[in-house]
Amino acid sequence: MSPIKQKKLDNLRKKLDILDNSFIKLIKKRTNLVNEVLNLKSYKKQIVDRKRIKIILSKIRKKSIKNNIDPKITKRIWENMIWSYINYEKRNFKKK
Repeated sequence: MSPIKQKKLDNLRKKLDILDNSFIKLIKKRTNLVNEVLNLKSYKKQIVDRKRIKIILSKIRKKSIKNNIDPKITKRIWENMIWSYINYEKRNFKKK
């Protein structure tokens, strides 16, 4: 790789790192909200809401298409995020 291309690559990677740091802050905010939601649930079976998951993924698909983002990418990201938080809720559920 030429030095010019390497420099461009390095700059782009720095921008990606900054963006990743923003994601971390958003994930922290989301986790706090999930904790609030979890505190409202009385039964472990309330953790998985397949109807809501379907609605969320449908909305994400529409928003992705509208914003010219490959919907396969966003679907996979959201599915992983949703199921990661479901796993988190199951691990942290405390019966009242």
